Amino acid sequence: MATTELSEKLGTAGGDKLKDRVAFVTGGTRGIGAAICRSLANQGACVAAGYGRDKDRAETFKRELEQLGVTATIHQGNVGSAEDCARTVGDVLEAHGRLDILVNNAGITVDKPVLKMAQDDWYKVLAVNLSGAFFMSQAALGHMLERGSGRIINISSVVGQTGNIGQTNYAASKSGMFGLTTTLAREAAFNLKRAGKLHEDAIGLTVNAVAPGYIETEMLDTIPQKVRERLCAQIPVDRLGRPEEVARVVHFLCADASSYITGQVWGVNGGLEM
Repeated sequence: MATTELSEKLGTAGGDKLKDRVAFVTGGTRGIGAAICRSLANQGACVAAGYGRDKDRAETFKRELEQLGVTATIHQGNVGSAEDCARTVGDVLEAHGRLDILVNNAGITVDKPVLKMAQDDWYKVLAVNLSGAFFMSQAALGHMLERGSGRIINISSVVGQTGNIGQTNYAASKSGMFGLTTTLAREAAFNLKRAGKLHEDAIGLTVNAVAPGYIETEMLDTIPQKVRERLCAQIPVDRLGRPEEVARVVHFLCADASSYITGQVWGVNGGLEM
């Protein structure tokens, strides 16, 4: 099957696993985030897509989601700001009345060797990739605990597992998401139990991480062909991943059927970290 045909097939499978659920995806208008939004919408979710700067692109993407027959909204903010994290979660709650799913997908890179990395290069990446996921989760968690259910998915990276030359800041931020995920998962279950909201038929409040490998997105467009070939040679399945392949794992972890899965890291990397 050709690459484009498989991508289309992965991105168009519809269903109702998430019917009437509200999902907020940060960095949701491009790349992996956009694929996640489409996948959630294809399963019936109302989608709130977060974005940083390009309002025109966000508006165009919003209309694309609406063509799938779901309610969609867009929310501008800086994930590196704790205040913006709280505000955008509040905006989603005001727009939709509830929040069932939070996907912490927004992330940036500032690649430099350790000896050439400025303090701002370190702090900026940590602020967006790790602190942003924390403050977004903190803002959403209280609402989810009150309702007794929810899903938080943190989009990490295989680089957080293996490391990568020139990416100490990025690797540290993505590795930090593993500890964030497991601790949030434990606290969510603990608080639900204490409130008497854990029972056999409950869908629960779960927190998981997805760690993509090298995925065919805009972030890889500038990589020379020879470098791309060397990357693929390291991957057992001998190709880059597709955003839709990450998105399908996310929408499974958001579904009711995943209620016994929490505090886990799901690798989508073609076997790269083996």
